Amino acid sequence: MLFRFCLYGFLKNQRYFEPFFMLALLAHGLNFFEIGLLYACRSLTLNVLEIPSGVIADQWGRRASMIGSFAAYIISFLMFAFVDQFAWLMLAMVLYGVGDSFRTGTHKAMIFQWLKNQGRADERTQVYGFTRSWSQYGSAVSALIAAAFVIASGDYRSVFLAASLPYLLNIVNFLGYPADVDGAGGNRQKDKQRESSQGGSSSRLSAIPGAVWQLLGSTLLTIRHAWQHRQLRGLIVQSMAWEGVFAAIKDYLQPALLAVVLLTLGTSQQLSVNSNANADVPAVTQTKLSLDAASGASAGVVLTISLTYTALFMLSGWASRSAHKWVSRAGSHARASQGLWWASIGLYALLGLSDWLSWTLSVVCAFVVLAILENVWRPILISRFDDHAAAHLGATILSIESQSQRLATLVVAPLVGWSIDAIARNGWPGHLWPIGLIGVLAGLAAISLNKVDH
Repeated sequence: MLFRFCLYGFLKNQRYFEPFFMLALLAHGLNFFEIGLLYACRSLTLNVLEIPSGVIADQWGRRASMIGSFAAYIISFLMFAFVDQFAWLMLAMVLYGVGDSFRTGTHKAMIFQWLKNQGRADERTQVYGFTRSWSQYGSAVSALIAAAFVIASGDYRSVFLAASLPYLLNIVNFLGYPADVDGAGGNRQKDKQRESSQGGSSSRLSAIPGAVWQLLGSTLLTIRHAWQHRQLRGLIVQSMAWEGVFAAIKDYLQPALLAVVLLTLGTSQQLSVNSNANADVPAVTQTKLSLDAASGASAGVVLTISLTYTALFMLSGWASRSAHKWVSRAGSHARASQGLWWASIGLYALLGLSDWLSWTLSVVCAFVVLAILENVWRPILISRFDDHAAAHLGATILSIESQSQRLATLVVAPLVGWSIDAIARNGWPGHLWPIGLIGVLAGLAAISLNKVDH
């Protein structure tokens, strides 16, 4: 099963569009605020579906939930490949959010369920970190493949189409998971299906209202359980401050890398956003990364971003596998988390100051190290949730955690985009320093408000 868990992570991260996603949206003529709205749209979808999807996974079968998730992803990828209008891109983001909502928390609960069944629950951090490392290795490979697709095809449609194939393969992978990782809910659902098959379609329809009320009741009970539990409540707030902010800002590494490449090439096109005569908000620099225009510069950008992301993902994989060592050195999960918080605050401060002073390479380095620390933080946080959550509520609690962090992203993503557009519009120094400011404030708030596990 460890092989299948690792294969899942490897195939899941064959998102060939990921290293160029924000630049692709900028190339469509969107400004940073509109991109923030797209990210917020995905977060809103998650906020609506996250908790019910976790309950569905716990009660009706986690494997079926994962298969439905990846089907939604594939439809989303096809839309990104074939549509251009902002409204259709919003719909694609909604489907992306549907996929995320049925995936987040569910597969982690399957891993933890398997470990408990095997009597290896004390290996949670090590095993989850190991499987997560293969996700990062998958991302490293995908970044190289993506560069080849972009350079060969000259557009991004091919990478969205190509990403559909490994997601289909992952659906096949799920079919080989054992039934016992579904949890007790999956077994109950199988019993219900056998009973309903004997009673015909009318009995299945009559069971729907009861299932809906059961779903709502389970969701409300789980929310109350999480809110009344001091440790769980504190961990949820920490997740919002770290994961929610990071999800909103991580893709800004791409325009920062673009600025470094253009400066290296000696052009005047930095990360700058130039006034567009047909719009009140600035538009990104005219570098579109389409290889039929300025092919040399575009190829240089593509290769630089691809190699940077490859190195980043490899380092992130190593960091994820080493998360348990960080805990061992710190002495506990709580102390390890505290140290990571102070490190992140320092990096966000460095990012903001460097951007203000136009030290673009330093900005890139801060982004990269933050991304690496994210892969140390995540296994530690998930293990802390598993320590405090009831076993039969595992997927639901983790879905609540994911929903909470997406709520933070829902607010932060448009705010960051609007701030960056406003800086360019008013001619203020720097471009990305609002990211550093928000990160520092979130970190200080988390440290001061969330004294958990002490």
